[in-house]
Amino acid sequence: MGNILFISGVSLTIGPKSTMQFFMKRQNFKGTISFGAGFLFVVIGWPVIGMILEAYGFIVLFSGFWPTLSVFVQRIPILGWVFQQPFVRSIFDRYRSKRVPV
Repeated sequence: MGNILFISGVSLTIGPKSTMQFFMKRQNFKGTISFGAGFLFVVIGWPVIGMILEAYGFIVLFSGFWPTLSVFVQRIPILGWVFQQPFVRSIFDRYRSKRVPV
């Protein structure tokens, strides 16, 4: 049920055509296949394996949004202070340096 709501929410947010383009991009195939396989495993009755695959697919699909999310979180008044601490910032900086521009 949650998977259907997730896909529906993405479709309603960015539109059906953009949703299909996003999930069918060559660099997103790994995440799309993992998310779809996880959904299939949940449907056939193996929920733990399915949820693990779906979580991995979600992380792979939306990994390009993490830097944008980190900038947004750093600007939230109280929570931003935590994310601006040197230790936490070093983790984000290390991740950003590993990202390859698409």
